[in-house]
Amino acid sequence: MRIAQVAPLYESCPPQLYGGSERVVSYVTEELVRQGHEVTLFASGDSRTEAILRAPCDRALRLCPECMDPLPYHLVMLNHVARSADIFDIIHFHIDQLHFPLFAPLWDKTLTTTHGRLDLPDLPILFREFPMMPLVSISEAQRAPLRRASWYGTVHHGLPADLYTLGRGDGGYLAFIGRISPEKGVDKAIEIARRAGIPLKIAAKVDKVDLDYYNTKIQPLMKEPSLEFIGEIGEREKRDFLGQAMALLFPIDWPEPFGLVTIEAMANGTPVVAWRRGAVPEVLDHGVTGFIVDGVDEAVAALPRAATLDRRAIRRRFEERFTVERMARDYVALYKDVLRSSSMIPVVVNDIVDATAPERRDAA
Repeated sequence: MRIAQVAPLYESCPPQLYGGSERVVSYVTEELVRQGHEVTLFASGDSRTEAILRAPCDRALRLCPECMDPLPYHLVMLNHVARSADIFDIIHFHIDQLHFPLFAPLWDKTLTTTHGRLDLPDLPILFREFPMMPLVSISEAQRAPLRRASWYGTVHHGLPADLYTLGRGDGGYLAFIGRISPEKGVDKAIEIARRAGIPLKIAAKVDKVDLDYYNTKIQPLMKEPSLEFIGEIGEREKRDFLGQAMALLFPIDWPEPFGLVTIEAMANGTPVVAWRRGAVPEVLDHGVTGFIVDGVDEAVAALPRAATLDRRAIRRRFEERFTVERMARDYVALYKDVLRSSSMIPVVVNDIVDATAPERRDAA
């Protein structure tokens, strides 16, 4: 199959440091190549891939000091994709909904993975305007605010099985990894660690938009000697960071669409203690790969139990559910579903009959 993967340009594929969507795009791209597909990756020029690379910019925009506005680069990329659309069987987008107006006439050869939150108040009007666009969610929880969109399925994220190995968990610390932002709950992680009397290591980036939050709310908490702020780390550093941790703390305060770091922890055999928000109950097996809790008190109480979980069993559950091989197979099945959607039914949108829209698969 001739497949185009269209990645965000904020990070390279794979990212040099922090990065979620671009990391997933990289994993699925390389696995599709390995499985024998002809893949073209539209991504920043510093990406590393076995696919054909088409780069509208030389380097990841977040690390490019000359980039003041990322939108022009993404529009240039979309123009490149549109000009070569005829050579692809399927075009797989990972850039939110920026491509909808340009590719609505080509809906039957596109698939869009929605990587972000969908409970924002301004999104319904966009999805009502483009009901023909085939969508895939990264969790069932993610799609809840937009049940009537054109969902073709849910594909949970996956990682290369050899990316991480079973860790010993003997580092004597708890781990937090991600972004320093209110919704990620690093303040709750600090409180959990303090009350449990266990050191906490924080590997996280601070975006410009969150700098004031970090300076006023988080930095004052860092004075305790049991806290260590490491900053951003990449895949190579994550192996030891997660593998040596007693547990990963994931006290999110938002409807998490998936939580890639949770399966990274599982790949290392590290248990996760997480808030019951968003996709967490879909990803974690309570009492097997970690514990799902409803507050700081429950999190503190869960830590001794998390330390007794079988790390080999956690790793096995990762291998059963969250490998890149499974993710790529799931996507290929959805590509074929889209290409089979040649039989259309009229759909009425705002009193206008749209005869190009496919029947919605999962409408509630």
